[in-house]
Amino acid sequence: MKKDNKKLKIVTIIQARMSSTRLPGKVLMPLAGLPLLLRLYERVNHSELAGKIIVAVTTDPQDKIIVDLCSENQINFYIGNPTDLLDRHYQAARMFNADAVVKIPSDCPLIDPGIIDKVIGYFLDNYYKYDYVSNLHPPTWPDGNDVEIMKMNALETAWKESNKSFEREHTTPYFWENPERFNIGNIYWEAGLDYSMTHRFTIDYKEDYDFIHKIYSELYPLNNNFGLNDILNLLEKNPGLKKINEKYIGVNWYRNHLNELKTVGINNTKII
Repeated sequence: MKKDNKKLKIVTIIQARMSSTRLPGKVLMPLAGLPLLLRLYERVNHSELAGKIIVAVTTDPQDKIIVDLCSENQINFYIGNPTDLLDRHYQAARMFNADAVVKIPSDCPLIDPGIIDKVIGYFLDNYYKYDYVSNLHPPTWPDGNDVEIMKMNALETAWKESNKSFEREHTTPYFWENPERFNIGNIYWEAGLDYSMTHRFTIDYKEDYDFIHKIYSELYPLNNNFGLNDILNLLEKNPGLKKINEKYIGVNWYRNHLNELKTVGINNTKII
């Protein structure tokens, strides 16, 4: 029997940990008076299609502070494998009986809720066509608006079959690295632009935090649900803001696995 895509149980998983190698504790750094993780959760919660939102933390003892933060704020959480994010996502999705799973990284505190809805909406509209949909292969929106959604049975397939360390660590490469195994869809920015390697809205370095903190300071008091266009308008008026973290524009995890990845090349990352 076919599932009614309007009755699907969507579970959105935000992965979070304290032990970031480049910027430890970034998920608790303050933005507009609250920890970054809570501001990210707030933005994801503005999405109309995100369904149940889960924070997937690790068994590392230092992540107890994240568990406590979730408990204090009535946020659902799952505690799982510290290094195997594919397992952590799969087990969290099973725990909450997901039909479809959305992956949102914790380093995207400027993510636009409207973009989340565009990706999920496209997946729902094409439920019988695709196993996996993202806005990342290829990307067009500014880095830091990463949304991926997959059917639960497809996630289970990846969980069973993935055997490379980077596939386990980064959750979803098995999908887009094996297009013969899955039906894959992608959403492009309707503006017809590609800012994926020219604008950096993600957080991995101190300069990224300084940039994001400034964006929140300028926009959040005016509108707690500011979006991509608000950020771009602010940058147009204050071009100096973009210089805060510009040396890291284009830097991502791909750069460490170019010899292993089949579908991602040097044009998709920056080597530092």
